[in-house]
Amino acid sequence: MAAAERTAEVSRLERSSHTAFIAGGTLYAWGGYQVAGREDVLLPTDEIWLFDLDSGSWERREISGDAPPAGFCGSHVNGALYVLAGCEPVGYANEMFSVDLAEQRSRRYSWKKVTDTKGATPSPRNQHSCWVHRDRLIFFGGYGCKTVREVRNTSTSNFVVEEMSWTTIGNALFRCWGWNNEVCVFDTRTATWSSPETQGPAPAPRGCHASALLGNKGYVSGGVEKAELDMFCLDLETWTWTQFDLSPSCAPLGRSMFTMTPTSDHALFVYGGLGTDGNTLNDAWQFNTQKTEWNKMANPHEDKPRVCHTACLGRDDDVVVFGGSSNMRFLMDSVTILRAPSQNHCRDVFVFQTQPYALFRLCEDLIGRNPERFGKHLSCLPSKVHKKINKRVAFFSDTKPLLSA
Repeated sequence: MAAAERTAEVSRLERSSHTAFIAGGTLYAWGGYQVAGREDVLLPTDEIWLFDLDSGSWERREISGDAPPAGFCGSHVNGALYVLAGCEPVGYANEMFSVDLAEQRSRRYSWKKVTDTKGATPSPRNQHSCWVHRDRLIFFGGYGCKTVREVRNTSTSNFVVEEMSWTTIGNALFRCWGWNNEVCVFDTRTATWSSPETQGPAPAPRGCHASALLGNKGYVSGGVEKAELDMFCLDLETWTWTQFDLSPSCAPLGRSMFTMTPTSDHALFVYGGLGTDGNTLNDAWQFNTQKTEWNKMANPHEDKPRVCHTACLGRDDDVVVFGGSSNMRFLMDSVTILRAPSQNHCRDVFVFQTQPYALFRLCEDLIGRNPERFGKHLSCLPSKVHKKINKRVAFFSDTKPLLSA
């Protein structure tokens, strides 16, 4: 590959507002956008990128078929990527798409629109989030539109109207745009939609928030204009909301477009986001769900502020961060709120270690960093271990510009 071609391909990895997940030691990344000429440019929807976490190498795979729109919410379940809703040129969408990523390596992936579903489909939206629980996709919140009739049939606490536009939808003459706090469930086994009736103090309608699953409980945080970061929990067995009473003296700054990753049975790891002060953040926090308290974490990546990034749980409880913007800013005065024109979209992958590594992992990394010290002894290793060590050698020797730990 020529140098120019290689540079062009690597630059296509730079992205924000994408979806990513880890399966079988591989980070999958799809969608998102870049900024070119001060305009948002959507990345191709007919490709997905695979990052080998052991070797640090990227691979591009093609996806054919009917691709989802932008502004999506993507979730991985049983070897397939599901995408709900998003932004279309004429508004918002509420269709479901899927692609089977467990197909043979020699075959091309293909998008499929999920049709013949049962139950009431959620209203069009984006900036929502999803928990994956028992083969179900459980969506929360987001920004989108409803007809006036739908708004009248919706509790005022579930949908906050931001503006109205005169647009014909069937017999409706206009629709309402705003934020919601709805819970919508899609059963992937039966292709059935449902809307459970929840109890307890629900979060205010919101989007651009973060969510994470611990056991049978889904957690929601941020995405609203509050000085401190809030935290809510939904019991997915009883559909009961709980709001945590947190001390403002030790809570993180309020934010949106950040990530929250489960790292143990009772810990959630929060990183970055756009602060209520209008700046991209570089702080890391852990929320203990048993003690219901925040703890600020030591951060070896303070030089990597991020917003609109992804953070996935990797091997040994590592949090693997990919992409995002490092300098999104909103300039605010008493009259207007403007996004700063300069954005630096990122393509690097970096890792937060949240737990002590096992001896085997430490040995792998030691050999990977210093293969010359072991020489011909490496060839005596079992083939499976030898292959793994070769990947770690490649990781530490060739991918330093792309990945740091």
